[in-house]
Amino acid sequence: MSIGDIFACRIEKISSGGDGISFLKTPEGNKRVFIGLSAPGDELVCRITREHSHWVEAEIVEIHEASPLRMNPSCPFYGRCGGCSLQHLGYEAQLEAKKGILEEAFTRIGGFEKMPGIEIEASTPWEYRNRMQFHTVQPNHVRARSLSKKTIFPRSVSLLGLKARKSAEIVSLDDCPIADPLIRKALKNREDIKTPPGRDRFTVYARNGLLLSEGGTSRGKTALLGREIGIDAGVFFQSNGEMLEKLCGDILEAAEQAERDLPAADIFCGVGTFSFFLTGLFPRMELVEINRQALALARENLRFAAGKMEFFALSDEAWAKQAEKSCGFVVADPPREGFSPGLLAWFCEKGPPRLVYVSCDAATLARDAGTLKKGGYTLLSLKLFDFYPQTAHIESMAVFIRDQGRYGE
Repeated sequence: MSIGDIFACRIEKISSGGDGISFLKTPEGNKRVFIGLSAPGDELVCRITREHSHWVEAEIVEIHEASPLRMNPSCPFYGRCGGCSLQHLGYEAQLEAKKGILEEAFTRIGGFEKMPGIEIEASTPWEYRNRMQFHTVQPNHVRARSLSKKTIFPRSVSLLGLKARKSAEIVSLDDCPIADPLIRKALKNREDIKTPPGRDRFTVYARNGLLLSEGGTSRGKTALLGREIGIDAGVFFQSNGEMLEKLCGDILEAAEQAERDLPAADIFCGVGTFSFFLTGLFPRMELVEINRQALALARENLRFAAGKMEFFALSDEAWAKQAEKSCGFVVADPPREGFSPGLLAWFCEKGPPRLVYVSCDAATLARDAGTLKKGGYTLLSLKLFDFYPQTAHIESMAVFIRDQGRYGE
């Protein structure tokens, strides 16, 4: 088959990118097909849009029989805006799809035949997102169909938008149902957000009445578990405060079971969020973060912390080269790329008895977990935190221990 060909298919499951997956029989064998905006159980007529040696992409021409998991999207921009990819699925179906993606990653990539059951921490499905990155668009460049008909802005006011689905085009928005209520209000009343001059992309943070923006007031404090922590709109901070509080609580619980007479490390520490709740548990905390602006905020947030705090403006690999062997506990929250080879080698050679790995990518977590298993670690628990409902993004927390546990080889 080639681009433009029409075929019928049934959707089997959801891929890590949010597309539905089906299979086409070809002379070379079954070829995987990725179909956007489809649901498991859909009976579809589709058209091939891209072809690769081992897989193809297709678009829906007709829904012959809709899956019972389908629902009507709540956002009028859904399908054009690239911010969400699963609004056409009910929330429980979204959670099950993400759990399946995480399980498959650990089996196929990590090589796990046995593993603990995956717990799921569900989120509020709507108005959950506190941190968002917007693009600015001048009104004379905006397609009228991108905005609701009731939206009228002065020509001197730039509009806000998000990247379109599978394209570099910007879709201008006057609402976003996954955004914090204060961000939704600001989208309707554009003058509430000041955009930074000369920039077409900037970040906004809002929670509990606080509104920060890179173009206006960028620094402030947000409450987590009853305590205030300093943040900056221009520095990475988790985008779902409700889930972040639950994650911090679980990390604290895991840390309390570690060897408390030994030092601990917080790698990829950001603004020091996790260490903020771990102070006093260990005689020394080492905070590692290559982003100096984030590390400066971490210093501020932990300036009155109990115990000794040491800060390292290093990459994870550079820190691993000079790290001591005596850590009793490590929490690490790497970017999508996961651990560097150097840090993985350090864990396998002289890592701590207990490691908490916070991940934003199921594939790299599973890859690293497989290496840690070979290096003497046992996967004690795995939990999915749904930081991003209506999208295919997966955040999870894996707890590893050395040389003990029911699930070791």
